[in-house]
Amino acid sequence: MDSIITDYLSSVILLGFCSSVIYLYVTTWLKLRRVQDMLRKQGIEGPSPSLFSGNLSAMKKRTVPTKEIERGCYHDYTKYIFPYFDRWRKDYGPVYLYWMERRPALYVTDPAIIRDISRCVSLDLGKPRHHQKGQEPLFGRGILKSNGPIWAHQRKVIAPEFYMGKVMVELMNEIAMKLVNSWGSMVDHQGGTAVITVDKDLMSFSADVISRAIFGSNYATGKEIFLRLTALSKEMTAKQSFLFELPYWRFLPSKRNRVIRRLEQEIHSLILEAVQEHRERCTSLQDEDLLLSILRSDSMADQLSSDAFIVDNCKSIYLAGHETTAVNATWCMMLLGAHPDWQARARAEVVEVCGGRMPDFKMIQMMKTLTMVIQETLRLFPPSSFVVRETFQDMKFGHLHIPKGTNLWIPISTMHHDQALWGLDADEFNPERFAGGVSGACELPQGYMPFGLGARTCVGQNLAMVELKIFLSLILANFTFSLSPKYCHSPSFQLTVRPEFGLPLVVKRRVN
Repeated sequence: MDSIITDYLSSVILLGFCSSVIYLYVTTWLKLRRVQDMLRKQGIEGPSPSLFSGNLSAMKKRTVPTKEIERGCYHDYTKYIFPYFDRWRKDYGPVYLYWMERRPALYVTDPAIIRDISRCVSLDLGKPRHHQKGQEPLFGRGILKSNGPIWAHQRKVIAPEFYMGKVMVELMNEIAMKLVNSWGSMVDHQGGTAVITVDKDLMSFSADVISRAIFGSNYATGKEIFLRLTALSKEMTAKQSFLFELPYWRFLPSKRNRVIRRLEQEIHSLILEAVQEHRERCTSLQDEDLLLSILRSDSMADQLSSDAFIVDNCKSIYLAGHETTAVNATWCMMLLGAHPDWQARARAEVVEVCGGRMPDFKMIQMMKTLTMVIQETLRLFPPSSFVVRETFQDMKFGHLHIPKGTNLWIPISTMHHDQALWGLDADEFNPERFAGGVSGACELPQGYMPFGLGARTCVGQNLAMVELKIFLSLILANFTFSLSPKYCHSPSFQLTVRPEFGLPLVVKRRVN
């Protein structure tokens, strides 16, 4: 009797397993065929996917980087970091379909489609849901990764606070001068010339600025949070393929995942401790800072708890606010170090405008050459690699009808190097192209997207530009610098795109 029951249960289990496999196969195959057929009828092709992994296996490889700096050109870094995208573009054209497991994705470099995406304000277009889940330890459901009414509410609350660059200039000057004095001491100690690897210092400078912006006078707590967020970011982005990994891998009981969960919990506790201190200390409008503004806003009570609203947005603002600005400053200094003529032009402007005084908000608005240098740097080395969106309903962009659930991947660097938009010198450093602004530099203004695209353009771009101008103007006023022979030009994709081996510069004090 027992053997009969055992055989019966074994048969039921086997039947259930086989049924599950068949169901998964059929539903996967049907979804794949539906999307492929819909897009093929519109002329869209792409690499052949495997049934369950799609094209992921081909998306985890990287070619050996080249030293473009030796030729004076700065080619599209996606060719080296994401070679499969470049190869597929040559094979299938400016728009093609590929698969991340069972998730369809359209690679888009068609200007007309990008223009339509940039103009879309519908909440049916948003950030990919698998990114929201897979990168939840870093961003939660803060403004960077949320969608729908939750995102709209957060943007309404947070965006106005980032127009505080005018009132933060004095603070930025103070923090930047600490860095100037530190480098000056190193130069003096080493006999007038020092080789300084500047990227770590720039990360610290930017972290100080965003810590003060969020936490005000209690920014020491912010720095503790920053250290843990940096460690968390390194763990999350240890593999280049993290951008394409599926969210359920983070639930496995691996050593890496245990470290990630511990850091996530520590960050959560530290932010809530800072919130409690803020509530006790800030009793008047004179104590205003970004965290207090978030505290005074209404959270999405039914969809996002008050604690989650605060914690997730503090993390999002911290990571986006310090990382991208520091990376932009690093690439600016690399390009100015490689192009002494433009370094001299930018310095002459700073000296003329500031006249030996600390830069103020009015002064930095007058720095047109420095603005062009920053804009050209952002074109050649945008900190983010892609604009990524997901369609939550069937949608139409340009001539394409795009199925619900499709991810749209727009390669920023590739668009920034498109000769049809930028001219034959698209791979060269030429800030002069921005003399007439973005519209004068590019055939399609939407083709310039260093801060993102459309309704979800980065809310902190104004603050970032002010911070960059303050830092660069003080560095230019006090030092001359050039690339160290040890510099190896190898853009590396982590959370942002940065020099893989750091940025060593030969730094000297400026002679008046």
